[in-house]
Amino acid sequence: MIVTITNMKQDDVREAGEKLYKDLQHAGLDVLLDDRDERAGVKFKDADLIGVPYRITVGKKISDGVVELFDRRVKKSDDIKLSEVVALVQRLAFAGL
Repeated sequence: MIVTITNMKQDDVREAGEKLYKDLQHAGLDVLLDDRDERAGVKFKDADLIGVPYRITVGKKISDGVVELFDRRVKKSDDIKLSEVVALVQRLAFAGL
């Protein structure tokens, strides 16, 4: 899975993305962090090209405590509470989904 930070210049977005990345690592998950200074679309395309199964996007909704979880397999995204996303993706990853 990959954590994609949409705007590296926005402190709250960057800090939330970096913390989420560390939390996912501590949960025992293989995770990448896309903290490049690129447009979000470029980051999404690159994640698709390398075949990342789940993309967690940290963007403007972080002010509401929400991130977007994209499941590449079914091409579906859902808004998830930041406080719940680690447990959710841990269940998905360990279930082999």
